Amino acid sequence: MNSVHTMNWLYEVEWELPWILFFMFAGVGLIQLFYYWVYFSRLAFYKPKSKNTYTGSVSVVISAHNEYNNLKKNLRYILTQDYHDYEVVVVDDASDDDSAHFLQQMEAKYGHLKVVTLKDSVNFFKGKKLPLSIGIKSAKSDVVLLTDADCRPAGPHWITRMADNFEGQTELVLGYGGYEVKPGLLNKLIRFDTLFAAMQYLSMALAGIPYMGVGKNLSYKKGLFYRVKGFTSHYKILSGDDDLFVNQTATKDNVAIEISPHSFTITAPTNSFKAWLNQKRKKHTTGKYYKRRHKRLLGMFSFTQFLFYPLFISTLVIGGIGMVSFMAAGVFLLRLFTQMIIFSKVTARFNERNIFPYSILFELVYPFISFIFVLASLFYSKQTWK
Repeated sequence: MNSVHTMNWLYEVEWELPWILFFMFAGVGLIQLFYYWVYFSRLAFYKPKSKNTYTGSVSVVISAHNEYNNLKKNLRYILTQDYHDYEVVVVDDASDDDSAHFLQQMEAKYGHLKVVTLKDSVNFFKGKKLPLSIGIKSAKSDVVLLTDADCRPAGPHWITRMADNFEGQTELVLGYGGYEVKPGLLNKLIRFDTLFAAMQYLSMALAGIPYMGVGKNLSYKKGLFYRVKGFTSHYKILSGDDDLFVNQTATKDNVAIEISPHSFTITAPTNSFKAWLNQKRKKHTTGKYYKRRHKRLLGMFSFTQFLFYPLFISTLVIGGIGMVSFMAAGVFLLRLFTQMIIFSKVTARFNERNIFPYSILFELVYPFISFIFVLASLFYSKQTWK
């Protein structure tokens, strides 16, 4: 009798386990589909509204520490923008390379360049928050447009495209900062990572849930900066002059996005995975300071993305050839086709078509790479510019 009960119990477990795995997998898949169709599709199929031409002045603000090579390479693209009234404020934060001499030469040549020099490094704010704050306060315009010394605008209408969003209640404009196209798989992975992050924060902004922006291409009004007392709420954190500021100040009513190709900025990517890891782990230290609802929203997407493939494989292995595996394959294909549609639209929108063929592969390994970044950030304590 006991042996009969044992056999029945084993049979029930053998029958139930594949279905349990399937329902877990289907639940994860449905959550993923929800994010893609409810959130990410907003960016993929976004049709920008016609904007009024902004007529005010704009101050481009750059903070730099030992950035001579980058300033020499990129500053001229910013100083030759096709905009009727703007200045460029560069804060040289105690550089000991040839930055000061180069900036003096450029200031003599371009009347709309203002150089602010900090002779001594003051460690009140961490990283570039103090020099950036000084640059913003030194700016003459109500609208400031931020970028980094290692960035250049994609074209001469960068300022125009970003500034034209300042109408009505808009106080903050989120832009896109991409990377140069170079040979190699690492370059494609870096560009995919940048695009994937942009797809999330720009889509969420369109959904009325803005949570971050990037300092490579970010604009806001000085009044907003003063109203929240700048970076004082997170001045002890190395990063966060961009994403934490946006997370703190952005609302569904005061944010706009700009995604025309003329509005992009471009950065030269690193050539080694280790250097990229250092950049990413510093950035990951700020995520834990996001608002709780943003952390839940982002965490749910990352968690279900991480579980999707292991659950799919487990369902196929345990389920064998049968109804469970066929249904799991259906969920998998539905998500795959959804991804392909969204990724094809987003890569085309941001002129990144040549990474589309790799997007599914990168999406497969991306959760595990992100996990590495999170682990690395736990041991990151370096409190310097780079």
